[in-house]
Amino acid sequence: MDHDYPIAPPTAATSFPEFWAWLQGHFNCILRAGTQDLALFDHEDAHWRFGAYDAESRLVQYSRGKSVLAEMVIYTARVSYVQITELGPDEFLYELVYDEDEVTETLYFFVLSHGFDDEAGERPRWMN
Repeated sequence: MDHDYPIAPPTAATSFPEFWAWLQGHFNCILRAGTQDLALFDHEDAHWRFGAYDAESRLVQYSRGKSVLAEMVIYTARVSYVQITELGPDEFLYELVYDEDEVTETLYFFVLSHGFDDEAGERPRWMN
């Protein structure tokens, strides 16, 4: 993921399964999410939903009411780890990184309003 502004180096990393389980309890904390080609920005009238597309992929839906505005399919086998960077006091970047065969690239990202923690989040509306 290319940034037009300097950011601090990553402060932590975690596995995708650990991040995914944690993220499902913090859907109201997402400020934006996407890929190198797509960015979805949170809005007060929209909400995030999570699920499984199939055994090897996870689904992120961005909806308004009952209408799905966008979907992002995360291919879990390609995610080597999740890199965490504090962008500011209320913005934390979570980059889902592919790191194999001398290639390292950010495949997906989430920006949340707080850091990775074990605090109880909200109960997800839909998840697998």
